[in-house]
Amino acid sequence: MARQLSPLKGVTMTKFLVKPGRKVNLDRIDPSDRSAVSSFKEKNVQELADLSLRLDKLQNVFYASGQHKLLVVLQGMDTSGKDGTIRHVFAAVDPLGVRVVSFKTPTDEEKSHDFLWRIHSHVPGAGEVVIFNRSHYEDVLITRVHGWIDAKECKRRYQHIIAFEKLLADNGTLILKFYLHISIDEQKRRLEERLKNPTKQWKFRLADLEERKHWSDYVVAYEDALEATSTEWAPWFVVPANSNTNRNLFISRILVKSLERLKLSYPRAPEDLLGVVVD
Repeated sequence: MARQLSPLKGVTMTKFLVKPGRKVNLDRIDPSDRSAVSSFKEKNVQELADLSLRLDKLQNVFYASGQHKLLVVLQGMDTSGKDGTIRHVFAAVDPLGVRVVSFKTPTDEEKSHDFLWRIHSHVPGAGEVVIFNRSHYEDVLITRVHGWIDAKECKRRYQHIIAFEKLLADNGTLILKFYLHISIDEQKRRLEERLKNPTKQWKFRLADLEERKHWSDYVVAYEDALEATSTEWAPWFVVPANSNTNRNLFISRILVKSLERLKLSYPRAPEDLLGVVVD
């Protein structure tokens, strides 16, 4: 049986870690916090480049060793930067062994099963890194905000999620969950930018404006979900994300630190290569 990993040991940025059992109040966490960045832009650019290269090397040995799996969960309000995080944090990583899964509105077939049915087939295999762009948490967020499930069902789903993630962790999956925390004013600015920018207009949906009307309800739903499901084996981090640079450095540091702690090495060659000559 694979060894269960403990993401909380030696973790950095504990100020933004949702500690198991603690109350969550997102109003007390400034989405404009820039404590992960330097006042010198060049230094930030260089550090992100260095972290990207380090992440690439770590992912390479992670894939080659095939000992563990890594699941990265990205959640957040519309425009919070999930796509941008993937594009910048994983920019230098070899696509081999890395997979991104985006969860949309459930299909009729998916609705006919339990809410985790469509998730399980996408979790990482040995040596694989999988990034969830939205995730199983949609089924305790949008469903709750719109009243499609009641409070009792929501609590049941929290327990199902905890058990599901415990199963993954018990089988060697390192789970890191990031809530990208932006302000309502920053979302307004980003939505307006999408409207004005021809290269971003394709991402704009009128439905985004309808969901924006439920901002306060989403905040409460996120607070409850983060509070209920942050565990030692699958912790949540609240990432101040009004600044893209702060967001990218924050997540990059945690990913690199977490993979370094595994102390992985390349596997031995399957045969003694001493004296082998390729004609």
